[in-house]
Amino acid sequence: MTLAIGQPVPHFTAAATGDTSVSLDQFKGRQVVIYFYPKASTPGCTTEGGDFRDRMSEFEAANTVILGVSRDGIRAQENFKAKQDFNFELISDKDEEVCKLFDVIKLKKLYGKEHLGIERSTFLIDAEGRLAREWRGVKVNGHAQEVLEAAQALHTSH
Repeated sequence: MTLAIGQPVPHFTAAATGDTSVSLDQFKGRQVVIYFYPKASTPGCTTEGGDFRDRMSEFEAANTVILGVSRDGIRAQENFKAKQDFNFELISDKDEEVCKLFDVIKLKKLYGKEHLGIERSTFLIDAEGRLAREWRGVKVNGHAQEVLEAAQALHTSH
């Protein structure tokens, strides 16, 4: 299944940090940024999360919630969030349900070996729950700023 721009994002509920579960429905009326990263506490993922963290007030001003997702367990996500002082929840998607919904599990190569892993990707969902933008195969540098600008543009167009 592939999500298309302008289409409603299917409902999901997933375990998240802060001893909560996150459901897309709880953010009706707000924009949502969902970003998928390969592994908690690795350099690129730490930089990317920090870039979103440092722009949180601007995202909030654009009526936008941020959620990070990886296949790490909840304890690894809690540690990552606490150590990096992230001001948004991280979803633990061990069973890959959310990853599959957004089609981010891809064949990757690491040190000459192939494995299935998360392709760094980000999705912007509008206040009505429809997919507004997607970024796949993301390069970390400058990415959070680009997503922020898209969220701001979407917010002011409504």
